[in-house]
Amino acid sequence: MSNPFAMGTACPDKMTIWRADDGIATAPAGVSSGPFEVQMLLSSRTEGEMTAMRAFVPAGVVTHWHSHPRGQLLHVLSGTGLVQRDGGDIIEVRPGDSIWFAPDEKHWHGATRDNAFSYLSIQPVKDGTAAHWFEPVQGANT
Repeated sequence: MSNPFAMGTACPDKMTIWRADDGIATAPAGVSSGPFEVQMLLSSRTEGEMTAMRAFVPAGVVTHWHSHPRGQLLHVLSGTGLVQRDGGDIIEVRPGDSIWFAPDEKHWHGATRDNAFSYLSIQPVKDGTAAHWFEPVQGANT
């Protein structure tokens, strides 16, 4: 898949296994302060189905501001990350932490200046999409 964020029509209709290194691709331009890799696990445009991905974010890279119409659950796999909701404090997160962003809550997440960060994200589909992307974050790692 040339754009790993390009949504499939529906989730698989039977058990599916994704191996640790299957389908890893660079995230599309315009969603972060620099390149990072993703492994799409579930991809769908079907109402109410889940989308899920593993993300591998190098030190200093953060997503642009974005939201999810039905919310997002992040689970930190490795490294040290930063998360912030619009109007809130920047909070450091570590492996084993889970973060919930409410439906339509504008936020960003990414790696600290000195540490890479990987996470699993899960977000349901509403009106054919699981994410809305906005402007770049200013001063996240300064």
